[in-house]
Amino acid sequence: METWETIELVRAAQAGNREAFGALVRRFESSVLAIALRRLRNRTEAVELTQDVFIQAFRKLEQLREPERFAGWLKRITIRLAINRAVRRPPEFAQDPSVLGARDCPRDTPLDALLTGERADQLRIGLKRLRDLDRKTLLAFYFEGQSLIEMSDRFRSPIGTIKRRLHTARIRLREELSQLQPV
Repeated sequence: METWETIELVRAAQAGNREAFGALVRRFESSVLAIALRRLRNRTEAVELTQDVFIQAFRKLEQLREPERFAGWLKRITIRLAINRAVRRPPEFAQDPSVLGARDCPRDTPLDALLTGERADQLRIGLKRLRDLDRKTLLAFYFEGQSLIEMSDRFRSPIGTIKRRLHTARIRLREELSQLQPV
């Protein structure tokens, strides 16, 4: 297509002729795609970018004052959008499949199981050392899942008293557990 034909198509497209813009797309699509491929090195992204370039060109076509500069204007849009896309996309990292497969392995090791068991034993010992009311209050709230209202009915005490008992029982349990820890 000659330069004067391109100029006429640009003018017609600026006047609202969609067929003229379609002819411009067909005329420049391969060169826009080539620039996008060179910049992005990914065919799928380059094809998407080519579509974005022509959408942008269609929206901004009336701003082009010199129709003879259409090819350069289109190239600048392509380069700018390719740079934006390349900067904004997350980096790609190649991973060995065995690394990704390792994520499915159980997280608990025998040492974790041992430590969990020891903590549970220490908690039981600490609870046994507490006064009866402190132990019953902690068990009802943390192990039986009772609400403050349910505990208030169970212990026949106001909610404020239950809150104070929980606070005091936690402090006493913490003191008992700290005595069980090796120094």
